[in-house]
Amino acid sequence: MIGLGLAGLTLPSGRVHAAGSDPLILALGDSLTAGYGLPEGEGLVPQLAAALAAAGRPAQVENAGVSGDTTAGGRARLDWALGGLPRQPDLVIVALGANDALRGIAPEEAKANLGAILDTLGRKGLPVLLVGMLAPTNWGPDYRNAFDAIYPALAEDHDVPLDPFILEGVALEPSLVQPDGLHPNAAGVKKMAARLAPVVIQALDLGKAPKLRD
Repeated sequence: MIGLGLAGLTLPSGRVHAAGSDPLILALGDSLTAGYGLPEGEGLVPQLAAALAAAGRPAQVENAGVSGDTTAGGRARLDWALGGLPRQPDLVIVALGANDALRGIAPEEAKANLGAILDTLGRKGLPVLLVGMLAPTNWGPDYRNAFDAIYPALAEDHDVPLDPFILEGVALEPSLVQPDGLHPNAAGVKKMAARLAPVVIQALDLGKAPKLRD
Protein backbone atom coordinates (compact mmCIF):
# COMPACT_ATOMS: atom_id res chain seq x y z
CA MET A 1 0.00 0.00 0.00
CA ILE A 2 1.17 3.54 -0.52
CA GLY A 3 2.37 4.73 2.86
CA LEU A 4 -0.16 2.57 4.72
CA GLY A 5 1.78 2.61 7.96
CA LEU A 6 1.96 6.37 8.32
CA ALA A 7 -1.69 7.36 8.42
CA GLY A 8 -2.67 10.18 10.76
CA LEU A 9 -5.10 13.06 10.81
CA THR A 10 -2.73 15.99 11.16
CA LEU A 11 -1.64 18.63 8.69
CA PRO A 12 1.96 17.57 7.98
CA SER A 13 4.81 19.95 8.62
CA GLY A 14 5.27 20.60 4.88
CA ARG A 15 2.87 23.53 5.17
CA VAL A 16 4.06 26.55 3.21
CA HIS A 17 3.00 30.06 4.21
CA ALA A 18 2.96 32.99 1.84
CA ALA A 19 1.63 36.52 1.90
CA GLY A 20 -2.04 36.93 2.75
CA SER A 21 -2.82 38.13 -0.76
CA ASP A 22 -1.49 34.94 -2.34
CA PRO A 23 -3.92 32.21 -3.38
CA LEU A 24 -4.67 29.51 -0.80
CA ILE A 25 -4.52 25.94 -2.13
CA LEU A 26 -5.56 22.79 -0.27
CA ALA A 27 -3.90 19.58 -1.46
CA LEU A 28 -6.13 16.66 -0.45
CA GLY A 29 -4.39 13.38 -1.04
CA ASP A 30 -2.48 10.38 0.26
CA SER A 31 1.23 9.70 0.81
CA LEU A 32 2.10 11.08 -2.63
CA THR A 33 0.83 14.43 -1.34
CA ALA A 34 2.01 13.96 2.24
CA GLY A 35 5.66 13.48 1.25
CA TYR A 36 6.11 9.91 2.46
CA GLY A 37 9.73 8.92 3.07
CA LEU A 38 11.13 12.38 2.37
CA PRO A 39 12.76 14.98 4.61
CA GLU A 40 10.75 18.03 5.53
CA GLY A 41 10.78 20.49 2.65
CA GLU A 42 11.19 17.86 -0.08
CA GLY A 43 7.60 16.60 -0.34
CA LEU A 44 5.15 17.53 -3.04
CA VAL A 45 3.51 20.43 -1.18
CA PRO A 46 6.67 22.46 -0.49
CA GLN A 47 8.13 21.62 -3.90
CA LEU A 48 4.89 22.63 -5.63
CA ALA A 49 4.88 25.89 -3.68
CA ALA A 50 8.47 26.50 -4.79
CA ALA A 51 7.61 25.70 -8.42
CA LEU A 52 4.63 28.08 -8.31
CA ALA A 53 6.81 30.83 -6.85
CA ALA A 54 9.46 30.23 -9.53
CA ALA A 55 6.73 30.60 -12.15
CA GLY A 56 5.78 33.98 -10.70
CA ARG A 57 2.59 32.69 -9.05
CA PRO A 58 3.37 32.28 -5.33
CA ALA A 59 0.69 30.50 -3.33
CA GLN A 60 0.05 29.23 0.17
CA VAL A 61 -0.22 25.48 -0.20
CA GLU A 62 -1.70 23.48 2.67
CA ASN A 63 -0.82 19.80 2.97
CA ALA A 64 -3.88 17.62 3.58
CA GLY A 65 -2.16 14.44 2.48
CA VAL A 66 -2.53 11.41 4.75
CA SER A 67 -0.36 8.37 4.04
CA GLY A 68 -2.38 5.25 3.32
CA ASP A 69 -5.59 7.17 2.70
CA THR A 70 -8.19 5.89 0.28
CA THR A 71 -10.93 7.82 -1.48
CA ALA A 72 -13.24 6.83 1.39
CA GLY A 73 -10.80 8.28 3.91
CA GLY A 74 -10.50 11.51 1.96
CA ARG A 75 -14.26 11.77 1.74
CA ALA A 76 -14.60 11.26 5.50
CA ARG A 77 -12.10 13.95 6.45
CA LEU A 78 -12.85 16.56 3.80
CA ASP A 79 -14.81 18.86 6.11
CA TRP A 80 -12.08 18.51 8.76
CA ALA A 81 -9.40 19.48 6.25
CA LEU A 82 -11.37 22.51 5.06
CA GLY A 83 -12.13 23.54 8.63
CA GLY A 84 -8.44 23.69 9.46
CA LEU A 85 -7.78 26.43 6.91
CA PRO A 86 -7.59 30.14 7.77
CA ARG A 87 -10.15 30.89 5.04
CA GLN A 88 -11.83 29.26 2.08
CA PRO A 89 -9.26 27.95 -0.40
CA ASP A 90 -8.94 29.38 -3.90
CA LEU A 91 -8.33 25.86 -5.20
CA VAL A 92 -8.65 22.31 -3.89
CA ILE A 93 -6.38 19.72 -5.48
CA VAL A 94 -8.06 16.31 -5.17
CA ALA A 95 -5.40 13.62 -5.58
CA LEU A 96 -6.77 10.37 -4.19
CA GLY A 97 -7.18 6.82 -5.47
CA ALA A 98 -3.70 5.29 -5.44
CA ASN A 99 -4.45 3.13 -2.40
CA ASP A 100 -7.85 2.12 -3.77
CA ALA A 101 -6.09 0.77 -6.86
CA LEU A 102 -3.37 -0.99 -4.88
CA ARG A 103 -5.99 -2.66 -2.67
CA GLY A 104 -8.20 -3.62 -5.57
CA ILE A 105 -11.15 -1.64 -4.25
CA ALA A 106 -14.04 -1.70 -6.70
CA PRO A 107 -13.68 1.13 -9.23
CA GLU A 108 -17.34 2.08 -8.79
CA GLU A 109 -16.75 2.55 -5.06
CA ALA A 110 -13.74 4.78 -5.64
CA LYS A 111 -15.69 6.74 -8.24
CA ALA A 112 -18.61 7.22 -5.84
CA ASN A 113 -16.31 8.54 -3.12
CA LEU A 114 -14.55 10.94 -5.45
CA GLY A 115 -17.89 12.05 -6.85
CA ALA A 116 -19.11 12.78 -3.33
CA ILE A 117 -15.97 14.85 -2.65
CA LEU A 118 -16.56 16.85 -5.82
CA ASP A 119 -20.23 17.32 -4.92
CA THR A 120 -19.28 18.67 -1.49
CA LEU A 121 -16.78 21.09 -3.00
CA GLY A 122 -19.30 22.09 -5.63
CA ARG A 123 -21.92 22.92 -3.01
CA LYS A 124 -19.33 25.08 -1.27
CA GLY A 125 -18.43 26.80 -4.54
CA LEU A 126 -14.76 25.82 -4.26
CA PRO A 127 -12.66 25.50 -7.43
CA VAL A 128 -11.09 22.09 -8.02
CA LEU A 129 -8.25 20.43 -9.86
CA LEU A 130 -8.82 16.67 -10.08
CA VAL A 131 -5.58 14.68 -10.25
CA GLY A 132 -5.82 11.13 -11.52
CA MET A 133 -4.15 7.79 -10.86
CA LEU A 134 -3.65 4.73 -13.05
CA ALA A 135 -4.24 1.23 -11.72
CA PRO A 136 -1.43 -1.34 -11.54
CA THR A 137 -1.52 -4.27 -13.94
CA ASN A 138 -1.77 -7.03 -11.32
CA TRP A 139 -5.59 -6.85 -11.08
CA GLY A 140 -5.98 -7.58 -14.77
CA PRO A 141 -7.06 -5.50 -17.78
CA ASP A 142 -10.76 -5.32 -16.88
CA TYR A 143 -10.03 -3.76 -13.50
CA ARG A 144 -7.43 -1.42 -14.90
CA ASN A 145 -9.66 -0.21 -17.72
CA ALA A 146 -12.54 0.40 -15.31
CA PHE A 147 -10.37 2.18 -12.77
CA ASP A 148 -8.48 4.34 -15.25
CA ALA A 149 -11.78 5.54 -16.71
CA ILE A 150 -12.91 7.00 -13.35
CA TYR A 151 -11.06 10.30 -13.56
CA PRO A 152 -11.91 11.41 -17.12
CA ALA A 153 -15.55 10.52 -16.46
CA LEU A 154 -15.67 12.50 -13.21
CA ALA A 155 -13.94 15.49 -14.79
CA GLU A 156 -16.51 15.48 -17.58
CA ASP A 157 -19.50 14.91 -15.29
CA HIS A 158 -18.47 17.69 -12.91
CA ASP A 159 -16.91 19.95 -15.54
CA VAL A 160 -13.60 20.41 -13.72
CA PRO A 161 -9.99 20.42 -14.97
CA LEU A 162 -8.13 17.11 -14.87
CA ASP A 163 -4.50 16.14 -14.62
CA PRO A 164 -4.73 12.49 -15.75
CA PHE A 165 -1.83 10.91 -13.83
CA ILE A 166 -0.04 12.36 -10.81
CA LEU A 167 3.06 10.19 -11.40
CA GLU A 168 3.40 11.00 -15.10
CA GLY A 169 7.06 10.74 -16.09
CA VAL A 170 8.04 9.43 -12.66
CA ALA A 171 6.39 6.04 -12.15
CA LEU A 172 8.63 3.06 -12.93
CA GLU A 173 11.69 5.29 -13.37
CA PRO A 174 14.28 3.77 -10.99
CA SER A 175 16.21 7.02 -10.58
CA LEU A 176 13.05 8.89 -9.53
CA VAL A 177 11.50 6.53 -6.99
CA GLN A 178 12.36 5.32 -3.52
CA PRO A 179 13.53 1.73 -2.90
CA ASP A 180 9.91 0.58 -2.46
CA GLY A 181 9.40 1.27 -6.15
CA LEU A 182 6.19 3.18 -5.42
CA HIS A 183 6.93 6.52 -3.85
CA PRO A 184 8.88 9.23 -5.66
CA ASN A 185 12.18 10.37 -4.21
CA ALA A 186 13.09 14.05 -3.91
CA ALA A 187 14.15 14.22 -7.56
CA GLY A 188 10.93 12.52 -8.61
CA VAL A 189 8.84 14.91 -6.56
CA LYS A 190 10.69 17.87 -8.04
CA LYS A 191 9.77 16.62 -11.52
CA MET A 192 6.16 16.11 -10.43
CA ALA A 193 5.97 19.63 -9.00
CA ALA A 194 7.49 21.21 -12.09
CA ARG A 195 4.97 19.42 -14.30
CA LEU A 196 2.01 20.18 -12.03
CA ALA A 197 2.75 23.87 -11.46
CA PRO A 198 1.42 25.14 -14.81
CA VAL A 199 -1.61 22.86 -14.48
CA VAL A 200 -2.32 24.32 -11.05
CA ILE A 201 -1.92 27.86 -12.39
CA GLN A 202 -4.41 27.13 -15.16
CA ALA A 203 -6.87 25.73 -12.63
CA LEU A 204 -6.45 28.79 -10.41
CA ASP A 205 -7.12 31.07 -13.37
CA LEU A 206 -10.12 29.00 -14.39
CA GLY A 207 -11.56 29.01 -10.88
CA LYS A 208 -14.16 26.37 -11.73
CA ALA A 209 -16.15 24.75 -8.93
CA PRO A 210 -17.53 21.27 -9.68
CA LYS A 211 -20.91 21.08 -11.33
CA LEU A 212 -23.35 19.17 -9.13
CA ARG A 213 -24.59 15.87 -10.49
CA ASP A 214 -28.26 15.43 -11.19
